[in-house]
Amino acid sequence: MLGAIEAGGTKIRCAVGNSPGQILDSQCIPTRDPASSFQQVRDFLDSAQAKYGRISALGVATFGPADVEPGSPSYGTILRTPKPGWTGANWLDALQRFKCPVAVDTDVNGAALGEWRHGAGRGHRTLAYVTVGTGIGAGILRDGRSLFGTGHFEMGHIYPPHDYEIDPFPGRCPFHKDCLEGLASGPSIEDRWGAHLSDLPSGHPAYALQADYLAHLAATITFTHMPDRIVLGGSVMKAPGLHERVRVATRALLAEYISNGPASGDLTDYIVPPALGDEAGLTGALVMAEARISDTRSLKAH
Repeated sequence: MLGAIEAGGTKIRCAVGNSPGQILDSQCIPTRDPASSFQQVRDFLDSAQAKYGRISALGVATFGPADVEPGSPSYGTILRTPKPGWTGANWLDALQRFKCPVAVDTDVNGAALGEWRHGAGRGHRTLAYVTVGTGIGAGILRDGRSLFGTGHFEMGHIYPPHDYEIDPFPGRCPFHKDCLEGLASGPSIEDRWGAHLSDLPSGHPAYALQADYLAHLAATITFTHMPDRIVLGGSVMKAPGLHERVRVATRALLAEYISNGPASGDLTDYIVPPALGDEAGLTGALVMAEARISDTRSLKAH
């Protein structure tokens, strides 16, 4: 049996399943301090093991920043984060009593993996996944493997052009103020307008502003990674018509420079919503657990 944890800024979802496409049981808990959150995760996994049998591997798709470099001495550790109390918390330490292999990656890479395997990314070699919710993150997969350098990508912290006459909001990122996350995350929308984007009328200026900011990320991903597809997910992207607005704004930024391939044309099949919806992250975490078993067996064989 496989175990999965999708840890977000406001909630942690846990699940067990026989395969990534067959979830047997799941639970959602609020993200509190590490001690109480880890304990609730362990309680769920203990209960699941008693009901369904031993967990063979665990996949953790976590909010970050986090050390996701396998083999690193601090693998699975949450790095410097504005989330109170979480800096230095380690997922491997929290789950060590289950005595099984544990794979850790970012929440956005987990969602990307779920979509690549079972959703909107099927059949595509290079897939970009962007989540726009409590924070903003982006992950890139190549042949089902997440890409990273000395750490995972932090594309939510790029600086889009900020016209203070159009948008006087100063930004809310505790590190960068008016980076993309500081301007276009769910909390920044609420700070600026006093409501969720989906609760505002379709003609509200928030829609054009949001589309413009996200289009700068989509164009940046296109020019730097040339993916086959960009999946835009997260709670903010559920606002009606936002995907099409981002397509239109991205086309304007690309300025017909890309004349062939998926990033040309009207971008209808290039910038898309997640096919798995809110299940992308958990599905990806189960894929991670399944792959961790395969990796362990491969190492033993050699």
